[in-house]
Amino acid sequence: MLFMTFRIALRALGRNKLRSFLTMLGIIIGVGAVIAMVAIGEGAKERIREQIASLGTNVLIVLPGATTQGGVRTGSGGVRTLVDEDRRAMMEELPSVAFASPLSRRTDQVVAGNLNWSTVVYGVSPEYQHIRDWGIAAGRFINDVDTEAAAKVALIGQTVAERLFGADDPIEAVIRIKHIPFRVVGVLARKGQSSQGVDQDDSVYIPYTTMQKRIEHDTRVRTIMVSTVSADRVKEAEEQITALLRQRHRLGDRPDDFTIRNLADIADAASSSARVMAILLGAVASISLLVGGIGIMNIMLVSVTERTREIGIRMAVGARSKDIMLQFLVEAVVMAGTGGSIGILLGIGSSEILKAWAQWPTLISPPVVAVAFLFSGAVGVFFGFYPAKKASTLDPIEALRYE
Repeated sequence: MLFMTFRIALRALGRNKLRSFLTMLGIIIGVGAVIAMVAIGEGAKERIREQIASLGTNVLIVLPGATTQGGVRTGSGGVRTLVDEDRRAMMEELPSVAFASPLSRRTDQVVAGNLNWSTVVYGVSPEYQHIRDWGIAAGRFINDVDTEAAAKVALIGQTVAERLFGADDPIEAVIRIKHIPFRVVGVLARKGQSSQGVDQDDSVYIPYTTMQKRIEHDTRVRTIMVSTVSADRVKEAEEQITALLRQRHRLGDRPDDFTIRNLADIADAASSSARVMAILLGAVASISLLVGGIGIMNIMLVSVTERTREIGIRMAVGARSKDIMLQFLVEAVVMAGTGGSIGILLGIGSSEILKAWAQWPTLISPPVVAVAFLFSGAVGVFFGFYPAKKASTLDPIEALRYE
C-alpha cells in the first residue's frame, strides 16, 4: 500500500516537473547554504586551531614586569627583571617544565652580498626548536656550543632564504646583521602565517648569547618561552613558575615583577569565537530552509485545490481519508527529501570550489550534513501536514461536483 502511494505521489509530481523543481529550489538552496556556511565556519575554526597549535598550546610566555616613572606605569617588559638563571632554574627544578628558552626580538636589515632584506631577528637557545616543534629544511639548529661561545651563526626562514639567495644554497653563506658577519648554518622548514597573519618564515634566529653580547650589549632576558611536559600540566607549570620566580626575586609581600601568559587560554578564546561564528552562519543559512518549507506548503495547497475532483473520485472508489492524507504527505516529503539530497551535493560542491578558488579552508562535517538532510525531511512533514490534512477532510460529493 505504501509503495503504491509512493508511486502515485511521484506520478503527481512528474506531471508538473518545473513547478516541482521550483518548489524544491528553496530546500536545495537552504540545505546547500547550511552545509557551505558551516563548512566555512568549521574551516576557519580549524585554521585558528592549527595556527595556535603550531606555537604550542602547552606553551607559557614569561615576560618581565612593569615599572612606574613619574606616575606613569609602563606595560609588561617595562623593566628587565628576568635573567638566564631564571630559565635554567625552571628546567632544573620544576618537574612540569620540559623546555625553556630565552627569546629576544628585534627588526634589522640583513645583508647578503649586494642584496638586503628587513626582517625580524630572534635570539634563542637550542631548546627553542623543541618548544616550537620547528623542523629543519637544511643544515642544523643552534646548539649548546654556539650559545656558550656566543657564536656568530644564524638560521634563516624560507622567506629570508628566497629573498637573499633565491635558488642558491644558503648553507655556509655569510649574512650581515648590524655589520656583524654571521654564518648560515641552517634553513628552517616552512611554517606559514601565524594566527595574526604574520609570516613566520620571514625571520632569522641567532644564539641568544650572541644577541646579548654582540648586538644588544645587555645580558638580561626579555622573554622566556616555556613548554610543559604535557598540555594538561600547563596550569601546574604556571603555578610552579610563579612560586619559583617569586622566591628567586625575593619579592616577599610585593606584587609579581613578571607576567605569565598562557597560550592555551588564547587558543580556547579563539576557538570559542570561531565556534560562535560557525553557529551564526548556520543559523542564518537555515532561515532559507524555513522559506523553502513555506514554499512547499503553498504549492501543496494549490495542488489540493487543483486536484479536488481527483480526490473525490479516489474517495468514491474506496480510498480512505488517511490514504489521501498519506498521498499528499508523501509528495511533500519526496519534494523536501529530493531537494535536500541535491542541496547536499550543492553545499559540498560549493565548499570545494571555494577551497580551490579562494584558498579558504573548509571542513565538511558529516553530522551537519545528516542533520541538514533530516531537517529538510522534517520541513516536508511539518509544512506538508496541513495541506494533506485539508485534502483528507474534503467531502467526496462536494469534491466530485468541483469544477
